[in-house]
Amino acid sequence: MPDIIETHTVPKQIAPIRLQEYGVGIFYALPTKSGLKKALKKEYIRVNGVIASTATFIKGGEVIELNIPVATTPQKQLIFKLKVLFEDEYLALVHKPAGILVSGNSFYTIANALSQNLKLSTQSDATKPQPVHRLDYATTGVLLVGKTSKAIRALNKLFEDKAIQKTYYAITIGEMDKEGVLNEPIDGKKASSVYKVVQTADSPRFNKLNLVQLEPQTGRRHQLRKHLFGIGHPILGDKEYFLKGLVLNGKGVYLHACGLKFIHPITNEAMEIKDPLPKKFLKIFPESEVI
Repeated sequence: MPDIIETHTVPKQIAPIRLQEYGVGIFYALPTKSGLKKALKKEYIRVNGVIASTATFIKGGEVIELNIPVATTPQKQLIFKLKVLFEDEYLALVHKPAGILVSGNSFYTIANALSQNLKLSTQSDATKPQPVHRLDYATTGVLLVGKTSKAIRALNKLFEDKAIQKTYYAITIGEMDKEGVLNEPIDGKKASSVYKVVQTADSPRFNKLNLVQLEPQTGRRHQLRKHLFGIGHPILGDKEYFLKGLVLNGKGVYLHACGLKFIHPITNEAMEIKDPLPKKFLKIFPESEVI
């Protein structure tokens, strides 16, 4: 088999931009930022024939070439069926099950399963489908994926600008205030989550269980889990942030990313994609009609 060789001509840019920022998603073989950085470090990328680095800037008009020796490419393909909630030429939204990583060094990830579950875009900048945000290993729900270089960059910008509204549902333990805003910093950084209790049910073991709607205003790691634990109402099934003697085993974490709302960066269409509550939620709140 021949080496992987891809080329990309940079369109006119408003201002110079680092290649390591611009280059995310422009090559089918390098769908992630970490993959791009590794390729730069290994000198697989040239700009106008010159080996590029993380310090390389582009202004527009350059020809970027990727050349990966075939021996470095993975041979296995992950076969994993995903539920597709929405798909067009530019992006897709899929359901992420519990118990699988979105991306990373592991072979068993959502990122590695996307190519078999989504249609290849016919756009000129089509690339390997790439998740543009993360959900925890144990969390279920809506995951947003870019299918073209332009869409991936635009979606990343929407997240940076906090222009994507995320809605989660969780089942929490204990009697809690009906609504509130949680602003406790996480890892020394500003963090904010808005919550509202939708329903409450009596529980012989946990006293009270709550179906809670959550809207994170920031995107810190484990933000919702940490914020709810911080006010004494951890998420049911969470074995990392829990109260002594109140751990539910064998059912996973009751945290679900149920919806994303944003303006489509290419078509300007108003998007609101929802993923129904998992069955395990409905066993505790059978009459719930939150989505």
